[in-house]
Amino acid sequence: MSDEIRPFTVDVPDDVLVDLRNRVQGTRWPDQLDGSGWTYGTDRAYLQQLCATWADGFDWRPWEERLNCYEQFVTEIDGVDVHFLHVRSMAPDALPMIMTHGWPGSVLNFLPVIDPLTDPVAFGVEPAHAFHLVIPSLPGYGFSGKPTEPGWDVQRIAEAWAVLMERLGYDHYVAQGGDWGSMVSSRLAAQDPEHCAALHLNLVLGMPTDDEPEEPSDKEQAAMADMATYLGDGSGYAKIQGTRPQTLSYGLTDSPAGQAAWITEKFREWTDCDGDLETAVGRDELLATITLYWVTATAGSSARLYYESQHADSFGLGPRVEVPTGCAIYPREIMRPPRRWAEQLYNVTQYTELERGGHFPTLEVPEVFVDDVRSFFAESGPSGARMD
Repeated sequence: MSDEIRPFTVDVPDDVLVDLRNRVQGTRWPDQLDGSGWTYGTDRAYLQQLCATWADGFDWRPWEERLNCYEQFVTEIDGVDVHFLHVRSMAPDALPMIMTHGWPGSVLNFLPVIDPLTDPVAFGVEPAHAFHLVIPSLPGYGFSGKPTEPGWDVQRIAEAWAVLMERLGYDHYVAQGGDWGSMVSSRLAAQDPEHCAALHLNLVLGMPTDDEPEEPSDKEQAAMADMATYLGDGSGYAKIQGTRPQTLSYGLTDSPAGQAAWITEKFREWTDCDGDLETAVGRDELLATITLYWVTATAGSSARLYYESQHADSFGLGPRVEVPTGCAIYPREIMRPPRRWAEQLYNVTQYTELERGGHFPTLEVPEVFVDDVRSFFAESGPSGARMD
């Protein structure tokens, strides 16, 4: 294994994009029950509109340009090439932070927050709130390599992230994540507190306490009801990806409309949109995410993270995280555990209930996300993690 860090530029071949357009235009559409809308899954009428835009009104190249505005690299860790953005702030005391996405997200999720976090002065904020950002693509996602052997669960990814930060010269740093990024970041903070000094999460795991109140609050009852709905009606994707990811991958890798339907349903269900997805995430942003999965052919390799982690002992849980932890609770997030639940797993030093946002806050409410991150690390980000 080489420790070399190699520069990387996004450059999707023209023939891949031409093939994508041809496949979208040649989609064979299934039937749908009259008036069923989204009841049985992704609504055909909406998906047809989305795919029409994808074929004739969407341009991937500006998204490449946005990514290529930032320095990107690839380095091999444990036999897998890890792609990452490394965006250093001009502020001399910037705090190093590794930010990790989940499914069906990517490094694209973080584009709206990179500049406010690395260059706060340009946004009217003091330079003391600046960060150096390391934003990797999960193994099997985006421009990272696809693991060729089993075992790449969240624990193994966390171990790879520790190697990545050491290789970049960050002896002390902090971590941030949502979705799988929450679990990876949690394991990183738990296993390496000497280097990962604090943790911020926008998807918070939680467990009931031994002393639950007889009458939960209205918010707690709503959160528990939403979780019950998710487990009973909204988690089929996780069961399939956690048990038969290879079978699923054939359809999603061959049909762009199938890939779009698979991802779009989750964006609609998990955003703070009241059923109108594009009020939370724009159509261009949605298509950029779907295109990234398509051009990298990562439907199957990304789904395998569910299998690996569900077949591991902990599914992302493990020893209690003892470093200071900030919990950002968005009103349309899948899991919204009360603070006392989160404290079973984390040393919670900030617990913020936000008024807007869902599962993808960096896309939905980037300014709210940035403010919460700044607030937490201003109080809990140890000065020892700041580097020149």
